[in-house]
Amino acid sequence: LREPGGEATGIKALGPFLHSVVPMIVVFFLVPGFVYGRVTGTMKNDRDAIDAMAASMSSMGLYIVLVFFAAQFVEAFNYSRLGTILAVLGADGLRALNLDNPLVFGPFILACALINLLIGSASAKWALIAPIFIPMMMQIGYSPEVVQCAYRVGDSVTNIITPMMSYFGLILAFAARYDRKLGIGTLIATMLPYSLVFFVGWTAFFYLWVFALGLPVGPDAPTLYPTP
Repeated sequence: LREPGGEATGIKALGPFLHSVVPMIVVFFLVPGFVYGRVTGTMKNDRDAIDAMAASMSSMGLYIVLVFFAAQFVEAFNYSRLGTILAVLGADGLRALNLDNPLVFGPFILACALINLLIGSASAKWALIAPIFIPMMMQIGYSPEVVQCAYRVGDSVTNIITPMMSYFGLILAFAARYDRKLGIGTLIATMLPYSLVFFVGWTAFFYLWVFALGLPVGPDAPTLYPTP
């Protein structure tokens, strides 16, 4: 498994392998699943296999609808060039506030955490945030990889206190088995201290990892982006 057209080093040498991960996962689960179905008698022919795959994909309906409208938003946003305008104006504003340094990630993480209270889907939030903040941060010298890492910090710390999270109802149902009087407010109040600790801890760890120790956030992922 080599890159076509010459030798590759580092993570790039695994390019063909990484591109084949999804088909390999499909085969890895499809073959044992079909064999199990044949042995147990739940899959007698190809129609049963198709019905089983259709049933498992039915849970993806909400996500597909969400992605459809998110894609329309991203395309309209790109067509209007509002992302570029806001990115340039935002970068100029950050420079004027002397925030063209690592301190800018503190307010950014906080903003992502607050947005997460209103929009539960991580992909929908990223579709809203990325077209503006990725170019903005690149304008002041930070790579998209670092911005996405900071986004994931802010996105994760308030998951346990937002009713918009898809699993919040499930958590509430399990908690109600032990306390029948427990409601949404009680659950949020219980989880709020943990959320604050996660926010402070993960933000501090982000600064320690990226800026204090100078470690990359991923394979061959730069921290800084060369500005013109």
